[in-house]
Amino acid sequence: MSEPSSKPPVPLDGVRRYLEPGPIVLVSSAWEGCRNVMTLGWHTVMAFSPSLLGCVISSGTQSHELVRRSGECVINLPTTALTDQVIGCGNTSGAEIDKFTRFGLTAQPAERVNAPLIAECHAHFECHLVDDSLVDRYDFFIWEVVAARAAATPYYPETLHYTGNGVFMVAGEIIDRREQFLPEML
Repeated sequence: MSEPSSKPPVPLDGVRRYLEPGPIVLVSSAWEGCRNVMTLGWHTVMAFSPSLLGCVISSGTQSHELVRRSGECVINLPTTALTDQVIGCGNTSGAEIDKFTRFGLTAQPAERVNAPLIAECHAHFECHLVDDSLVDRYDFFIWEVVAARAAATPYYPETLHYTGNGVFMVAGEIIDRREQFLPEML
């Protein structure tokens, strides 16, 4: 075996601080007159065409029940302007309060799903559940984006990235290296 690295070890439950998958999102859902919004950080792009997203929604949440029953949701992209709402939605239960009302979020009708959009968010991705084979074991849902809208500006919004323990990072400086990519990769 080789010599151990001079870098100090990282607790295994802290790995997410380094590999955080992307911006925090607000997932809105609805089923039979009940609606909810939850803060979510565990998501990933799985395919480009069709556009597939995967995410973990804990079975102990109201959102899990709503998306499982309805088979749809909206993944809304908040900016740093909504930091307090993101934290509030993540620290409360939709079974006890209406998070839209409590945190001043405006629910708007979506185009292709019954779950509401959150008007204050920068972008909205309407999703249909396409694969629930990993839900029972891992709470992992695979969604197809069936409609998408985003504000025209800013093109690169300031988004929140959760690193754990109540600490967020903000998407930083843009580094443009498009000239180094082949046209088919853009």
